[in-house]
Amino acid sequence: MKHTDTATPSRRSFLKHLGTAAFAAPFVTRGLMAASPNETVRHASFGASGMAGADWGAITSHKAVKFVAVAEVDVSRAEAAKKKFPDLKVYQDWRELLDKEHKNLDCVNVSTPDHMHAPIGMSAMQLGLHVYGQKPLTHDVYESRRMTEMAREKKLVTQMGIQIHSNIEYRSAVQLVQAGAVGKIKEVHTWSSKKWGDPAPRPDKTDAVPANLNWDLWLGVVSERPYIGGGYYHPGNWRKRLDFGTGTFGDMGCHIYDPVFKALGVTAPITVRSEGPKPNEHNWANDAIVHYVFPGTPFTDGATVKVTWYDGSQRPPAEILALLGKTKQPDQGSIFIGTKGVLVLPHVGKPILLPEDKFQGYEMPKLEAVNHWHSFVEAVRGNGKTSANFDYAGPLTETILLGGIASRFPQTTLEWDAPALKFKNVPEANQFVRRAYRNGWEVKGLS
Repeated sequence: MKHTDTATPSRRSFLKHLGTAAFAAPFVTRGLMAASPNETVRHASFGASGMAGADWGAITSHKAVKFVAVAEVDVSRAEAAKKKFPDLKVYQDWRELLDKEHKNLDCVNVSTPDHMHAPIGMSAMQLGLHVYGQKPLTHDVYESRRMTEMAREKKLVTQMGIQIHSNIEYRSAVQLVQAGAVGKIKEVHTWSSKKWGDPAPRPDKTDAVPANLNWDLWLGVVSERPYIGGGYYHPGNWRKRLDFGTGTFGDMGCHIYDPVFKALGVTAPITVRSEGPKPNEHNWANDAIVHYVFPGTPFTDGATVKVTWYDGSQRPPAEILALLGKTKQPDQGSIFIGTKGVLVLPHVGKPILLPEDKFQGYEMPKLEAVNHWHSFVEAVRGNGKTSANFDYAGPLTETILLGGIASRFPQTTLEWDAPALKFKNVPEANQFVRRAYRNGWEVKGLS
């Protein structure tokens, strides 16, 4: 498979170009105004396979979308896209794509490993491009805040890739909670059986980099290190690594916490506490237990509300699971405990009201199906708004990422000051709110 045979711009030339183009009138105008409903939406994807393939596949299934370009550090993973779209321009360097194609684009999806979500997304937004960003929105808390602020400043259409947010099941659960079906919510327990952690030390070896992979581009803003083969990093196990992924909670928390976050109307927590194992030097741990305390809302019972996360082999305590009665415990999902009953929400499943005899015949919400990706495209075209824009997804991601920081300080209640983006009582935790990018990879607005 051939990819675009052009000289790769230097990092300095790209940033110099970005610094001027981001504020040039044509791009600012496009950013402030969505496309006409009759216009073709010109799209590019950062990432070509895996979740990126699912994203560009769903976005380009909209009849108004023209797929212009893709950036993929492992060009072998772009073959399916190139086969389906023969005119597609394929780049290995995402900076080169933005440098050469931004005038030909309206929007992008950023569906790379977590550590590159913010650098690529921020650079695209500064050029006035609308962004569909995979979950978690970013790798670090500070990045989420800045991405949210930039999208708002530029008045851009944004959407985070929590596609179940648009599903009838999750939207029904939100309506049921907010309608008071089970009364005011006293506490919520959420969990996932996935195990994106690794207790083993990093292997002390260096393997040959595959011919189709640019390892330096894959590392991006993260410090240099030897390539380790056998799937240790690429293409999927980066989720287990501290510098690149966000563990099970980062991977699944933005999905499973989403309807909890939305239904309760919470934003930033007051405190976060981990009672699970601590990550080692390089990898996230499995079997997390993370306790949050949020300020109370009109949908909750009392001045505060507790929400607890469990993953791997951890689950809520027996007295909580007993509330399920004869209902099978979902492999992933949530239990909302209210003053008048219990709502069980399986991950990508219909909400269940308990006890069954009390809610027999209860009328469930009647909702129309929504295509999460197409609603992004339509919003770019000027039709409607997205429901998981960065004003919503940014605070959600910040909350999830705080759980990862807390896991580094087990058995310690961290007090969070959201406006100041810092922990009030454990200063040493603040180093994990924002990390430095490696030299030569600084990104305007993030570094």
